[in-house]
Amino acid sequence: MVLADLTAGAVEDAERRALARPLAQVERDALARPAARDALAALAPAARVKIIAEVKRASPSRGALADIPDPARQAALYEQGGASAVSVLTEERRFGGSLADLEAVTSRVSLPVLRKDFIATPYQVFEARAAGADLVLLIVAGLESAVLQELYDLVLQLGMTPLVETHSAAELDAAIDLGAQLIGVNARDLKTLELDRDLFGRLVERIPEGTIRIAESAVLTPADVTHYRQAGADVVLIGEALVTGDPVATLQSFLAAGAAAPTGRSTT
Repeated sequence: MVLADLTAGAVEDAERRALARPLAQVERDALARPAARDALAALAPAARVKIIAEVKRASPSRGALADIPDPARQAALYEQGGASAVSVLTEERRFGGSLADLEAVTSRVSLPVLRKDFIATPYQVFEARAAGADLVLLIVAGLESAVLQELYDLVLQLGMTPLVETHSAAELDAAIDLGAQLIGVNARDLKTLELDRDLFGRLVERIPEGTIRIAESAVLTPADVTHYRQAGADVVLIGEALVTGDPVATLQSFLAAGAAAPTGRSTT
């Protein structure tokens, strides 16, 4: 399975980094960081959709997307364009990312920053905080329930916000059982890489009121943002469309497309 391979590779790379930078050192660096930015406030439901804009060079499904020689500049353009948060892919093998990208972005923007990777060990969570991350992605499909709980608790203990990603009703139930306040529904099945743009709409009503609902993947045009917003998305996470075009203009067109309140969802 693609997800299993990606997770195994990410853990192997983390173990390699730990040889040069032991866990105790990463823990000290993480605890020395200033408090994380308030991602829940930044992504809270509003009169229009909010966007998490992603720094993404490549993907297993699409291959190379963009060089992005200066990820901090890319993120600054996202902030200029109206993004509410920035996602940084740090997976090295298939996405071309790094922790250096994360550190560069967190030092440049004032928005909350998500470490998007295949997180499966406490070491990776401490790394995220040490690099300045405010949010950490936890993928339900890639983690046993006990490990998911352990990592979720650790993210909170370090003052960050977990973004719990799901792709089925059972995974959504697991996220709800955790008490997750940020729940993502990924249209892309990470085990097969197949897309189902309507998955979010089928699952969204299961997400409890008061939880921030995030639609992920399958966003290439303003119409895709409208589709997710009308289905009930508070936030849309967008990568490919922003790195392959003008990020500011594209963001603004997407924000305009998500200007209406989602059906049946009150906003503040």
